[in-house]
Amino acid sequence: MRLDTGAIRRGCRKSEITGFRQLCRAELDYFRNAAKADGPLIVGCTQEAALFGEEAKERAGTMEFVNLRETAGWSTEGAKAGPKMAALLAAASEAMPDFPFVTLSSGGVVLIYGRDEAAIEAGRLLAEHLDVTVMVTRPAQIMPPATTSFPIVQGAIRNARGYLGAFELTVDDYAAPRPSSRNALVFEAPRNGLTSRCDIVLDLSGGTPLFPAHELRDGYLRADPRDPAAMLRAVLRARDLVGSFDKPKYVNFTPGICVHSRSKLTGCHRCLDLCPTGAITPDGDHVRINAEVCAGCGQCAAACPTGAATYALPPADALLHKLRAMLLTYREAGGSNAVILFHDGQHGTMLVDALARYGDGLPANVLPFTVNEVTQVGLEAIAASFAYGAAAIRFLLRAKLRHDISGLRQTIEMADAIVSGLGFSGKRVSTIETDDPDVLGGVLRAIESASAVETPATFKTIGKRRDLLRLALHELHRVAPAPTDVIALPEGAPLGAINVNVDGCTLCLACVSACPTGALRDDPERPVLKFVEDACVQCGLCQSTCPEKVITLKPQIDFRAATAPARIIREEEPALCIRCGTPFGVKSTIEKIAAKLEGRHWMYPAGDKRLDVVRMCADCRVVVMSEQQFDPFNDVPERAPPRTTDDYLRQRENKD
Repeated sequence: MRLDTGAIRRGCRKSEITGFRQLCRAELDYFRNAAKADGPLIVGCTQEAALFGEEAKERAGTMEFVNLRETAGWSTEGAKAGPKMAALLAAASEAMPDFPFVTLSSGGVVLIYGRDEAAIEAGRLLAEHLDVTVMVTRPAQIMPPATTSFPIVQGAIRNARGYLGAFELTVDDYAAPRPSSRNALVFEAPRNGLTSRCDIVLDLSGGTPLFPAHELRDGYLRADPRDPAAMLRAVLRARDLVGSFDKPKYVNFTPGICVHSRSKLTGCHRCLDLCPTGAITPDGDHVRINAEVCAGCGQCAAACPTGAATYALPPADALLHKLRAMLLTYREAGGSNAVILFHDGQHGTMLVDALARYGDGLPANVLPFTVNEVTQVGLEAIAASFAYGAAAIRFLLRAKLRHDISGLRQTIEMADAIVSGLGFSGKRVSTIETDDPDVLGGVLRAIESASAVETPATFKTIGKRRDLLRLALHELHRVAPAPTDVIALPEGAPLGAINVNVDGCTLCLACVSACPTGALRDDPERPVLKFVEDACVQCGLCQSTCPEKVITLKPQIDFRAATAPARIIREEEPALCIRCGTPFGVKSTIEKIAAKLEGRHWMYPAGDKRLDVVRMCADCRVVVMSEQQFDPFNDVPERAPPRTTDDYLRQRENKD
């Protein structure tokens, strides 16, 4: 492949760039000398990473490897890929923070769930390695084993929960076989509702999976019993699931800023709707994320409006730093019309490698960006990419998705509304769903050439995800081709305003007490309802709480909201106490109450001065009613004393 070191030097001005032809062979001494120097070292090859790592095992500084060959050099446009190589090297120079782990421990207790002899055969293969129990559902003619080396029982799994090392199954139709079974297993009388606990579940039943997004559930292995090769692969995987395993804690959660619920009224439920594995459950005013079950799709973090759920692999700000370095360097090195290709490390990397080895390779303007899961990318990353100078964004997905990607589709829908509203023409954000490298190459080459912003933004982000989103959108609006102040967004967007039917609003201010972000505010001096759009996360708690049901959500982005003062939605004169003049409520509400009570309630006859207490504050009301010696229970007949057990017993004795 051709190395355009001139373009790379233009993009990476602060780095020392050296090119080689046989660095891992005849020129290996150059690498040894470079490895002895201080400072970070980046090698533009991954094939010989093991060799270089061994040679630099005593190195104190950091060392990164970047695949410049399959992602850039091996391409029909490889001669023009110098700016891309510079961009990939610059992205690798951005340090990624460490992330936490959770530990899953398995003692090797496996439940093999099947329907015929295939499950028993799997048990025989695993009996020497694991503690095996075989459960068959709807058993037909199963020949009893000559020697019982592991239990074989009958049962049907009604419910399953848990993860590797901690599965809990609810079993119906459970029965043990009779030891006197002769030519076929005969089972005892079945029982329902039994609980079984195990470390591993090997499902060979061929029925409906026991878990949603079952491929993402650690410790749950499933294979078609009619496919011997698939069954053998599952058995071999189960055999190795003994011991302790470190799993990334993909999502960090801050319960204090979660807006799921208040006062038993549900507000935001985005993460609950999007989680494919069921790892997120309600837990009072917030939700709970089970790190052992979480598979790391990141849709909860991408959709969380407050930043209560944040992705850790890497955090959102670290992801933006990498995008910034890549795009700004690409432009500095002379590149144009950059297309960001977000892909994962398994499916996407393999497809890019295959396209480079057997096809035309990636176009020179397509910058591959590897993430743990494509669905982790949020609106802030898309907005920042366009602000930094990207011309288009594509998400590479599997043809057969492993889980629902509704969260990513919602993010793309929001991003498309924003960028088109700001003057970016054409289809700027979309997905590529394929397992064929040739299809991938064809789609990328068919992307219409689109111009990026004339002067890219250079901001560097820091802080929580909500702050990153605000800053990225502000900078995108500043550099956009046709900046528009207000853009309507699709339902479910984390930005927006509210509509209030002021004719029906009584200024009870229940919405203010329910609002978790301070977007709705009152004034201690007078009856007023204010709204700060920049603080609104569209959680819907105000809508759920409003007793008059006059509040509706209005998803939109108003770029003026960040500097706009609080907007007054409704304001009225305060009700002043007719005795002491203290404000104590809303004047119109007090007059409505008085009008409804006068002449219609026995306590307040028409024309009676007693109604004046309604127009008094709480303190004066007590004083006046005491002076008038008003007894609300006057002329009310005395209530009969309550009957006790003794009364009933005495009555029974008198009858006897």
